[in-house]
This record gives sequence, structure tokens and C-alpha cells, in this order.
Amino acid sequence: MAGTGTEWKLADHPKLPKGKIIAVVVLDGWGEASPNKYNCIHVAETPTMDSLKNSAPDRWRLVKAHGKSVGLPTDDDMGNSEVGHNALGAGRIFAQGAKLVDLALASGKIYEDEGFNYIKESFANNTLHLIGLMSDGGVHSRLDQLQLLLKGASERGAKRIRVHVLTDGRDVVDGSSVGFAETLEKDLAELRGKGVDAQVASGDGRMYVTLDRYENDWEVVKRGWDAQVLGEAPHKFKSAVEAIKKLREAPNANDQYLPPFVIVDESGKPVGTINDGDAVVTFNFRADRMTMLAQALEYEKFDKFERVRFPKIRYAGMLQYDGELKLPNHYLVSPPLIERTSGEYLVKNGVRTFACSETVKFGHVTFFWNGNRSGYFNSELEKYAEIPSDSGITFNVQPKMKALEIGEKARDAILSRKFDQVRVNIPNGDMVGHTGDIEATVVACKAADQAVKMILDAITEVGGIYVVTADHGNAEDMVKRNKKGEPLVDKDGKVQIQTSHTLQPVPVAIGGPGLAGGVKYRKDVPDGGLANVAATVMNLHGFVAPNDYETTLIEVVD
Repeated sequence: MAGTGTEWKLADHPKLPKGKIIAVVVLDGWGEASPNKYNCIHVAETPTMDSLKNSAPDRWRLVKAHGKSVGLPTDDDMGNSEVGHNALGAGRIFAQGAKLVDLALASGKIYEDEGFNYIKESFANNTLHLIGLMSDGGVHSRLDQLQLLLKGASERGAKRIRVHVLTDGRDVVDGSSVGFAETLEKDLAELRGKGVDAQVASGDGRMYVTLDRYENDWEVVKRGWDAQVLGEAPHKFKSAVEAIKKLREAPNANDQYLPPFVIVDESGKPVGTINDGDAVVTFNFRADRMTMLAQALEYEKFDKFERVRFPKIRYAGMLQYDGELKLPNHYLVSPPLIERTSGEYLVKNGVRTFACSETVKFGHVTFFWNGNRSGYFNSELEKYAEIPSDSGITFNVQPKMKALEIGEKARDAILSRKFDQVRVNIPNGDMVGHTGDIEATVVACKAADQAVKMILDAITEVGGIYVVTADHGNAEDMVKRNKKGEPLVDKDGKVQIQTSHTLQPVPVAIGGPGLAGGVKYRKDVPDGGLANVAATVMNLHGFVAPNDYETTLIEVVD
């Protein structure tokens, strides 16, 4: 929350009226790319989105949703749902995730702050455990940051280090875990040569073990707890490289879903259980898939699964994953301070707000949209609705997900006329796209389009305005490509399917019967990004955005 000195009153827009009901629709994982058979949005029947694009070119444009436009270090960094919704809600660009950690590591500030000094108390007589995603994808973590943290901790007194790795295959190429493990084990061997007892202690695939989110399936976290804390897993190996190579030999093996394993010594004893007095760092910088493990590590009162034992540890996250819950209480790098979000401004100016999605993206239209803040700004003016996601199956099994239910909730909220803004996230393009199942992703995109139609029909009925956009790309390009843009093939001649986000721009479409006739997109914001959407929405509500917000995308021509 901003300080009491903040001026919350927004100036009236000189040309746009208040009082119009506005639907803000975020299509997750819905970018713009050349039409081809790997572009699931192009292949799918999407008449609603097609009509927005083709019928009103002055009210359809593309914006950037990756790299520096959302606060990431370089324009080679793909966007993600968290930084995307931060930008959409905040209206400004903040240093994010990898960039925050990069700055702290480069300056050495990470070793000076409270979080590191807290875990450092365990270095003399106990073990430092590092848990996180072993990947260079830059969405949840980065291997080079782990390498720097290993070096920095060992130079500052860590004598015994254990790394608990999660294999990726989602944000990077499936199978790349072997190379990452080889790199990591080489670094650990060098540390051992300097007298530091450093080893990999356990490992597993990110989607099967540890990295669940939004309390979808606590069994995922329990499998990680059993391996990392208790040293119990169905597979035992002498090294991480050996483990990953062997487990990948199984039929249909995939880095995302590797079963848990532990590293054992010559006597068969696990080399890295977590015990009283140890320090633990979860080194992912992205919050959503760390929060559940953080609860298990931090909360003495915990009933989500049987932990067997709860070691008294010094635990810190790479970042604080939930600012409202203060979870974890200790962290190595301070999160971006995102105050004065558009949601808070609008509520303080009387805008009644409804936000809705299903479980897997509910936090994005609430917590991340509101600047990494849980809860309501004003419970009398806001209502948040969460639709439970399917659990126990991969999303390609039910690719329609809850798109139609989200559409129905939004439609009902609009037609009730109780809200001035109805904000939703429709997750299909991203969540099904991540499975790599092209046919299912086509079905997912069709369902998302049907949900958009439901919302836009309601907006037409109440004389309102719509803003339809996305948080990053995914479903529009489901194949890996070479530098010429040609699909990559594996040694068997099969096309390499892409499961990660993309660097593609995303659409922003505006319209509806409540939109003033003279509104069109400005020509002087060619490099607009997601952060420009907030000021645009504020204008459509009849307000002028704060001066430090990224500029609006629209103008009113008399």
C-alpha cells in the first residue's frame, strides 16, 4: 500500500465519460504470429477474435509482452503470466524476477541484506540446501544465478552444500536437463576441490514433484518433501547425471515429469536430508510455483500433508513470494515495490470491480494484477470469484478447461450492472499450450474464443466497452524454429514441439457500443507494451491516468 500522502483522486478525462461498464479480458498465452499449421490460434475456429482483428483496424493493435517491456533483463527473455499481469495492472515497468536477482548478485547486495545473513548463521556447523528449477529458461530460475549463489555462499563460509534440482523441459527443450546437470556437477566438483562438501542431493521433474501452484495438488509438493527433506524416493543413484539419463530411458519419459530420486553414498544412505539447524534457500525467483513448498518449509501449523518431521531450519526464498502473507518471512532479494496500481486507484475512485478466473490463473487477475498483493482494496466495492480448475489430469485431457464457466461468470456480473469493471483471465491458450499437444491446443483456443463472445455479447447488451488483450504468447507458435524461422526436427525427423512461451507481441482490441465514436489508437506509441494498457483502461473509465504511468494507447479525435 502506498503512503497516506498519495493523492488518490484521479482527474476526469476531458472527452470520455464515466459510468460505462468495461470488460477487461486477458487471453493467457495468446500471441500474434504468422499463420501456419503450428499456429493453434490460426488453425482454431476463432470467429470472435477474428472479427475484432478484421472489422475495426483502428481499434486493434499489437503490444510487446516480453523482455524489457515487462521489466525483464533483455528482449531475449520471454514474458510470463506473472510479470505480464504486474505490467497490465501497475501501468508502469518494474525490474522483475531475473533482473532483480541479477542486480543483487552483480552488486553483491544479496550478501549484505538480512536474508543472506539470516541463513549464514547455519554455515559454520550445518548444511546449506538450495532447492529450485535447474534451467536457463529464465521464467522461474536461471542456472547461472544458482552458480553465482553457490560461489558466493562458499566464499562466505558455507562448508557443506546440498542442491535439490528440479528438471524443466517446459520452458526449455525437453532433454536439456542432462546438460544442465553436467554443468552443475562440474561446478560442485570444483567446490569440493576447494574443501567445500558440495553435492546434488535429490532431483525430480517440475510438474510431477514440488512445483504445483494455487493448491491444485498437494501430492506434488509432498513428493518433493519426501525426497528433499526425508531423503525418501523410489529411485536412488550416485549422481544427478546418472539419475536423469537412466530415468529418461523409460517409455514416454519427459523432463517435466521425471519421478523423484535421491543421491546416496556408498552405503546407500541419502547424502542430503534436511535437518535441524540447516539453512534452506528456494532459488526460484518466480512466485507462483514456490508458494506451496514455502508454506511447508515455513509454517509450524500445517495440515496439507503429513510431513513426518518438521526440521527447525533457517529458510529464505530468493524473493518473497507473497507480500501479503509475508511468505517466506526471510528472502535474499527484495521484491519490486509496486504501489499505486490501477486497480487500487480505480477502487479509490469508486469503480466497482469484479475479477474472475479458474484456480490456475485466479492469482493473476487478483494478486499479480494488484502489485503482488493479496486480498481486496475495498471489499465493499470488489468481488473476486475463483472457479476450481480440473485436478489430477493434464490440461490437454480437458482442453476447454473452465473457459465457458469463466465466460458465464463474467456475463452474469456484467448483466447484473453491479460492477463498473469486469476483469477475467481465460487460461486455455497457455495451460494447454504448455502440454505440447497441438490438437488439444486448437480445441483450447476455440473454447477461449467462445468465452470471449459470451462476454462481448453481454457488453453489447449493457452498452458497455471491452478491452481484450493477452499477457504473453504461447499457442500461436507450437514448434521450435531455427534462426531462419524453419521448424526444427529431431534425429528421427520429427518436428520439435515447443511448450514454452514466445517472444511474440499480443493484441489489444477495444470496442463496444459504449465506446465514443472518436476513440482510436494513437500512432505515436509504436513500441507500446502491456504497461500501456492500464492508462488506456483508466481513460475508458473516464479518468486521466497518473503522470508516471506509461502513456495511454488511445486518443479521442473530434
